[in-house]
Amino acid sequence: MLHWIQYIRGYVTIRVWGYSTERLLNLCGNHDILVWDIADHGDYTTMNISVKGFFALKPLLKKTGTRASILKKYGLPFFVSKMSRRKIFVLGLIGCMTFWILTSGYIWNIKIEGNYVLTEDVLMDYLEEQGVHVSMKKNRLNIEELEEHLREDYDVITWTSVQLEGTTLIISIKENEMPEYDQGGQQKNEKGMDLIATRAGTVSYIITRSGVPQVALGDQVEKGDVLISGAVPVYNEDTTVRKYQFVQSDADIILRYHESVSVKRDILYEEKQYTGRQKQTPLLGLRDKEWNFMLGRIPYDAYDVSEEKKQVQLLDHLYLPLFYGNRTVQEYEIIKKKHTEEEMKQIMQEEWSKIKSTLEEKGVQITEKNVTIKKNEKNWVLNARMQLEESAVKLVSTRTEPIEETTIEETSDQEPTAE
Repeated sequence: MLHWIQYIRGYVTIRVWGYSTERLLNLCGNHDILVWDIADHGDYTTMNISVKGFFALKPLLKKTGTRASILKKYGLPFFVSKMSRRKIFVLGLIGCMTFWILTSGYIWNIKIEGNYVLTEDVLMDYLEEQGVHVSMKKNRLNIEELEEHLREDYDVITWTSVQLEGTTLIISIKENEMPEYDQGGQQKNEKGMDLIATRAGTVSYIITRSGVPQVALGDQVEKGDVLISGAVPVYNEDTTVRKYQFVQSDADIILRYHESVSVKRDILYEEKQYTGRQKQTPLLGLRDKEWNFMLGRIPYDAYDVSEEKKQVQLLDHLYLPLFYGNRTVQEYEIIKKKHTEEEMKQIMQEEWSKIKSTLEEKGVQITEKNVTIKKNEKNWVLNARMQLEESAVKLVSTRTEPIEETTIEETSDQEPTAE
């Protein structure tokens, strides 16, 4: 507390030298002049003293034959005096504080956590439709309403939490990918779902768990054919269909088909070679606008442009709509080169690896393959003839229309016909 009082009133560090420094300190005590942090340096002594005490020190210095000079000044009076001579700095400081206060009432960053099924782009588009976006005022955001809308509009979301930290809007969600089941263990589906083929092929494997199979092992199917029907018929005693019970089809089905792939790669290729010449200029941005301080035209015929930007962040979650960084322009030349035979072999091997990886990512299995590579003067060609197997099926709403049941009473009311 005493330190803050001394800072507000102002104090100085002084250097004292002469014949009777000890007597001067005794007189300061007799005249209630406070001094502290006294340090003896041999030929001189340093100490701290208040501004008021320093002016009261003049007759005591004369009386003791000592001298004093100011080494450093501390406190609010000196700061105010210094700032009064720097009006532009003070105005800039006031302007920055005003800008900070005004912008802190807006949302400048949106952070989404916990999403796996729903992509960030989907959720950002949804927030835009709800009127939630970067640069909106905080007081226009209804957190409880946004949480409720997220749960209502997306069945996969089971829990939401929306909170504001500084100028950052943090949206945390929890998703549930498990389907809903009824008491009998069947998936809930009032209309029924069919399994259809997504491509042409031959059925090489089929095991049905739910629904009515429409194909058998070895059957040839076309794209869009129904493989498993979600309409399970219920028969009358005369074997006619009385009604359908609709379920979601469930089965393991694998289709076999053939596919050919051809990849051509040229022996000659072009390569970028950077010359080492580059120009770097500062970059500033405010919201959606950017300013580049590059003077004149770019002096290169071929060049790459790269940018490095950062958003101004004052605290952990306090962002400002300001961006800064650099824009770099690098010159390059196009050099024509020729692959060696070893390089071409490596390239074609990598192309075949890419084909296999792409098929594996899609869940496609290669059961047979015939791969050939033809070498020409200008290029190499890879031809692959493959027999593939995959679960090329998907669920769609059943195509079977429900049947209206005819009751016994309705049948008995009909008059018999005379022969």
